[in-house]
Amino acid sequence: MDPQTLAVAQEIDFSMWGLFARATLTVKLVMLMLVLSSVWGWAIIFEKIVSYRHARREAARFDRAFWSGEPLDELYDQIGADPKGRAQRVFAAGMTEWRRSHRDDGGLIAGAHARIDRSMDVAIQKESEELQRGLPVLATVASAAPFVGLFGTVWGIMHAFIEIANQQDTSLVVVAPGIAEALFATALGLVAAIPAVIFYNKLSADANRVIAGYEAFADEFSTILSRQLDS
Repeated sequence: MDPQTLAVAQEIDFSMWGLFARATLTVKLVMLMLVLSSVWGWAIIFEKIVSYRHARREAARFDRAFWSGEPLDELYDQIGADPKGRAQRVFAAGMTEWRRSHRDDGGLIAGAHARIDRSMDVAIQKESEELQRGLPVLATVASAAPFVGLFGTVWGIMHAFIEIANQQDTSLVVVAPGIAEALFATALGLVAAIPAVIFYNKLSADANRVIAGYEAFADEFSTILSRQLDS
């Protein structure tokens, strides 16, 4: 490489901002889309980590209260019909239906056990939807971001070849900037996708464990109520 070409190459800004500034409008839009997707994904990740940690702690506290030996009616009166805790809401759904199933004479309306089970199942389903809200966004980012980045790369390389044809010069000074911009789009796609796929798998497993805990509690609570019904 002659000294003049080397001097020109050294003047080219290959920083991230420089790569973005020189990119075509299409590639810039792709880069912005990938950056926003990455920020959105990380916001969901942090929110879910905090949410699942809180859900596990709340479930553990309520589990201790439930098995403390305190009468279930008193526990229900303490937390109310619409408590804040997720595990408490599952319990409240069952107890609310339990109380509604009693007739004025103290007897139980037929089919009480089935209705109590359905009430808790509905409550668990609502909590499950809330816990898993946002995870499909991570799945979408994980699967789509590499291809969006690849589109930006293909478009950037196409633009680089057009520049080569226009200038009729195949030196690195002409080729390198366009290729670097194109590869930068791929890198942004991977930066968005890799954390998304890793944390999607982790958070999905965490959500399933929390939901499984609610389902196990509902089964235990249903068993306790079944004994009272049989007695």
